[in-house]
Amino acid sequence: MKKPNFIIAGFPKCGTTSLHHYLNEHPEIFMPEQKELHFFTFKILSKLKNGPKDDIVKQMQINSSEKYLSYFQNVKNEIAIGDASPSYINYPSEFSKIKKYLNDPKVIIILRDPINRAYSNYLHLKKEQRETMSFKDAIAVEEERMNNKYSDFWYYKFNSTYYEKIIKAKTTFSSVLILTIEELDKNPTLTMKKVYKFLGVDNSFSFKTISEKFNVGGNYKKNFVTKLFFQPSKFKNTIKRFIKPTSFLKIILMRLTSIFRIKPEKIDQNLIEQLKNYFKNDVENLKKLDVNISNWKEY
Repeated sequence: MKKPNFIIAGFPKCGTTSLHHYLNEHPEIFMPEQKELHFFTFKILSKLKNGPKDDIVKQMQINSSEKYLSYFQNVKNEIAIGDASPSYINYPSEFSKIKKYLNDPKVIIILRDPINRAYSNYLHLKKEQRETMSFKDAIAVEEERMNNKYSDFWYYKFNSTYYEKIIKAKTTFSSVLILTIEELDKNPTLTMKKVYKFLGVDNSFSFKTISEKFNVGGNYKKNFVTKLFFQPSKFKNTIKRFIKPTSFLKIILMRLTSIFRIKPEKIDQNLIEQLKNYFKNDVENLKKLDVNISNWKEY
């Protein structure tokens, strides 16, 4: 049975979902029906489940080699076979295991302006009606949540620190491509050609859903409908095992729920300055790696 020969190790809320769906359209690329398998980090993630409904989210993560490989049993003659799991990049301790098991796969890392990424992460949990604190208060209790073994998706600052993790990836794997969600959004066609070239597939391919947004973030009204669609539940997990979240279904869901989207509150300016100071050294170091941060804030 074939295994993935590339992984998307984009940080959470950095466009992994969009890239997964775009790649899935390419006839020379195979992506599993379920994204975010988290197989290589399962032993770590399975111990982090004390946040609201964390245990339900964990049910969709893959805990065995047999289950993991079953997601690739339908590979035919595709050139590139992928696994898009954001958690991989956050745990360099697992890189050598990934390299050995997948025979040194190509790695695509997606970044985002760290403050925007952290806030998007926060809004995602708020959309799921799991996060009840203000962004400022949630930032303040991050270490407490870490100590209490919340899922790492609650670690807003941790998920926005990139440099050391990227350096470890570049020293472990032979082929690493670094992208930003800003360049993917600004010029998706050019960015995807870069990805295709990196993966060694036909880069003249044009996909249909380039103008669509998947897993749209933002702030939503809190009501029965948004709870039904967004909040994790055992029932939804069961449904997903039979009805896979395809690109088409994602688009329909986003259009249906868009009527409940409301403008999020602006981040407190003092908090922005605090976070700029926190991320400043990390962003400065990224410049050494020629990461395109032209569309980020000034740090």
